[in-house]
Amino acid sequence: MQGQRQRRLSWLTLLATLGLGLLLFGWQLGSTGLVDETPPLFAAAARAMAESGDWLIPRVNGLPRYDKPPLVYWLMALVYKLPAQERWNPLGSWAAALPSALATVALMLVLAETLLRWPQAEPSPGQRQQLGAPLATALGFALSPLVLLWGRIGVSDALFTASLAITLLLAWRTYAAPGGRWWPSWCGLALAVLSKGPVALVLVALSLGLFAWCQADAARLLSRLRPLPGLALAAALALPWYGFALLQEGRPFWDSFFGYHNLQRFTVVVNHHRQPWWFFAAVLVVASLPATPLLLLGLGRALGPLRWRPKPVAAPRSLARFAACWLLSVLGFFTLAATKLPSYWLPATPAAALLIVLAAAGGRGVMDPPLRRAWIATLLLSLLVGIAFLAGPHWVSLIQDPELPTLPAAILASGRLPLAGALYLLAAGLGWLLRRRRWPLPLLLHQLPLVAFVPLALLPLWSLGDQLRGAPVRAMATAVQRQARPGEPLAMVGILKPSLHYYSRRVVVYEGTSPQGPLNLADRLRRERRLGQAPSRPEQQPTVLVVIDQATAAQPHWQDLGATELGRSGPYRLWRLDRLRLEQRAVQLARAGISSSWWQPRPERY
Repeated sequence: MQGQRQRRLSWLTLLATLGLGLLLFGWQLGSTGLVDETPPLFAAAARAMAESGDWLIPRVNGLPRYDKPPLVYWLMALVYKLPAQERWNPLGSWAAALPSALATVALMLVLAETLLRWPQAEPSPGQRQQLGAPLATALGFALSPLVLLWGRIGVSDALFTASLAITLLLAWRTYAAPGGRWWPSWCGLALAVLSKGPVALVLVALSLGLFAWCQADAARLLSRLRPLPGLALAAALALPWYGFALLQEGRPFWDSFFGYHNLQRFTVVVNHHRQPWWFFAAVLVVASLPATPLLLLGLGRALGPLRWRPKPVAAPRSLARFAACWLLSVLGFFTLAATKLPSYWLPATPAAALLIVLAAAGGRGVMDPPLRRAWIATLLLSLLVGIAFLAGPHWVSLIQDPELPTLPAAILASGRLPLAGALYLLAAGLGWLLRRRRWPLPLLLHQLPLVAFVPLALLPLWSLGDQLRGAPVRAMATAVQRQARPGEPLAMVGILKPSLHYYSRRVVVYEGTSPQGPLNLADRLRRERRLGQAPSRPEQQPTVLVVIDQATAAQPHWQDLGATELGRSGPYRLWRLDRLRLEQRAVQLARAGISSSWWQPRPERY
C-alpha cells in the first residue's frame, strides 16, 4: 500500500512538473513576433526547408546558412509543414519556438524523474523531501533568467541544452544503477551533436572525465558506459548529415561551419563578443538569481574539503558531485574560449539547479548553519529584486534605446513593475515564514510566486517590447508586400532586421549606416546573385524599395535621392528609389575615394 501511494505521488509530482513547465514555456507562446536578430534567421531557414523540400542545407535570404547543424531546423520545419499556418501561427513565432519550449519542458521532467528514482538525501528523510526536491529542481532550472529567455525563442540553444543535459543525466544514471542500459546516453549525444556540433562531444568528455577523476572510479564508469560502442553508435546517428553536407557544399561548408563557427569562435573573438576572462563567473551569479548563494554552497559541498582529489562518494549518492563536475566543465571550457556570450552558460543551468536543491543533501532535510545562512542570503536577494521593481519610476527612465524611445513611459504605464515587485516580496516572505520547515519545502514555496511572475509580469512586458520594437518591422513587411512591383528588389539600410525578410517573404539586401551604403547597394543590385534574386541593370529594374530608419535617412549620403515615401511605422520609412539616381550617388562617393566593400567575406552575412 505504501509503495502504491508513493508511485501515485511520484506521478502527481511529474504531472505538476509538466503543468508548471507548460505554463512557463507554453503559455502565450507565439503571441509575439520573432525577436530580432537571430530567431528570424532560424525561422526563415526552417520555413524555407519545409516549403522547398530541401532538408539537407538550411537556407535563408537566398544564401546557405552553415552556422548550426540541422536538428533544430528539422523540428521547426515539421511544424511549419502543418497546414493553415497563416490562421493559427500568423507571427511565425509559435512554430519557431515550439522545439525550444518542448525541449525545456522535457528536461524539467528528466530532472524531476531522476531525483524521484535516486533521492540524494539520507534514508527515510520524509515524504515531503523526497517529492519536493524533484519539483524544486525542475523549477530551479526553469526559473533561471537565461532559461526563461532562451526557452521561449526560436534558436538552437535550448534544444542543445536539453539534449546535452539529458545525455549527461542518462550517463550518470547508467553509472549509478548496475545493469542499466548503456546506449540511451549515446543516442542523446548524437542529438546534441546534431543540435550544436562537436562542442557537445567536448563538454560530455570533460564532464565525465572530471567526474571519473573526482570519484577515483574511472574503471567502473567506463565499463558501464561502454564508450567505444557508444561513440560508434553516436557517430552512426550524427555523422551522415555532416558527410552529405560536406559532399554537396564542399569547401564553403567546411570553412564556415568547422572553421568559423567552431574553431574560430573558440580561438579568436568574432562579432565583437570580447569579454573579460571572469565573464562566466559573473554569468554564473546572475543566471541563478536569487538562489545563487545556495548554488555556491551546493558546489562547495559537492566537491568537499579542499584537497588534491575529493573523497569518493557512493555511486547512487554521487549526483551532486556529478553536477559540480558538469558545471565546472562548462565554466572552464567557455572561460578559455575567446568568444564569450551569455547563452554559452545555458548547458550549465541544469547542473546549477541540481546543486541548489542538493545543497542540503545528506542532512535529512534540516537546515544546518551554512544552509541557513545561504537561505537567508537568497531571501535578501529576492527582497532586493522586489524593491528594485517597486523603485521602477526612479530607474526606468535610464533605459535609452533609439529604436524604443517610448519604452520607459510604456513600462511605467503598464503597471507591471509594482506587480513584479510584490511577487518577489511575497517569495521572500514565504521563504522567511517557512524557514524552519523541512528542506526543500521552503525553497519550493519560495519558487511558486516566481512562477506567477512569468505570466503576470514578464510576458506582458515582453509583449510590450514586441509592440514597440517588432510591430513596426512587421508593418514595413506588410507595406512591402502591398507596394512592391513585379521583380522590384528590396533593401534595408541602417538598423538591420532579419525579420523583414521573414515577414515580407522576399530577399532583402542589407546595408549598414556607413557612407559606403549607397555605393554597395547600387553595386550589389547590378552584380550580386543569390537564390531568389538575380542581378539587374537599371533599365531592367528601374526602382528599388528601401526600408530605412529615420536616423540613417538623415545621413548626407542618403539625402537628395528623390525618394518617394510609401509608408512609415515607428522609426522606419519605406522608400522607392530611382536606381539611376542611386547610381549617380554611387559615382559621387567613388570619386570621393569611398570604395565598395560588400564583396569582402562576411561569414555571418544575411
